[in-house]
Amino acid sequence: MEYITEKNRIYVVEGGEEVGEVTFPERDGVYVINHTYVDDRLRGQGVASELVRRAVEEIERRGGQYKATCSYAQLWLARQHEQQRTACDGSGANRGCEITNPLSCPIN
Repeated sequence: MEYITEKNRIYVVEGGEEVGEVTFPERDGVYVINHTYVDDRLRGQGVASELVRRAVEEIERRGGQYKATCSYAQLWLARQHEQQRTACDGSGANRGCEITNPLSCPIN
């Protein structure tokens, strides 16, 4: 599979066919992750997760902020935030751990 990044979209190609995409148009200085699609044949294989991860990385690379209106992206962001919070709380092993960008991606 090949992931291709465009201005406000990342898509994935397999066998010469586009099989998934995530879109993130910019509105008033904030990128809105508003659509994720993966072909039925690839669902459950982590492709949607990889698309959203790449979108977030691309937006951060551009110095942008983001939010999600796509239900899948909302869930993905919530899971990432929970994983960061869990990794940094209470055990003592991670005291001083800093959660980067936890709320710069408000979920609407």
